[in-house]
Amino acid sequence: MRLIIASNNKNKVREIREILGHRFDEVLSMREAGVELDVVEDADSFLGNARKKALETAALLPGDAVLADDSGLCVDALGGAPGVYSARYAGEGHDDAANRKKLLEALEGVPDEKRGAHFACAMVLAKDGRSAVEAVGRVNGRILFEERGENGFGYDSLFFYEPYGLSFAEIDAERKNAVSHRHNALMLLLAALDAEEIE
Repeated sequence: MRLIIASNNKNKVREIREILGHRFDEVLSMREAGVELDVVEDADSFLGNARKKALETAALLPGDAVLADDSGLCVDALGGAPGVYSARYAGEGHDDAANRKKLLEALEGVPDEKRGAHFACAMVLAKDGRSAVEAVGRVNGRILFEERGENGFGYDSLFFYEPYGLSFAEIDAERKNAVSHRHNALMLLLAALDAEEIE
């Protein structure tokens, strides 16, 4: 059986292929599978968006398994914001720098001990019109007062990961991926796949 990842992000596809590749005959991006689809992510949760993306993509690929994800940053002091709006927190342009600037402005005056946050990643594997396996991974940290580091993307330069004593942007990709919310979700998904047969 083929696994189609509802994404064309090369890094995401590579990471998923490394972890789940042994479970499927082939692991392909949407582009590699010849699928063009732009799903409107308008659910009020990461799991809702991932489920919608997986089911809409799976409807175009009968017989194939489809894996979709949605992820973002949730800040305690902001009631979980930016949440599902993480990529477009500062507007529809998906501007990482503007999103980080808006986040720092929103947290102005908030002390260090109240800047707790987590990255969350929801993953849904769908096949034949139904959601077969779902998993949500997370990684806890806190929001810094200023950006640190050059690696990563999105909010990585503001997300401080206590066990390493560094921001996610100060950690190389391999070390970050080993503890990331996406990796945690993939491990949960793999355990669920091992527990039940998807045919």
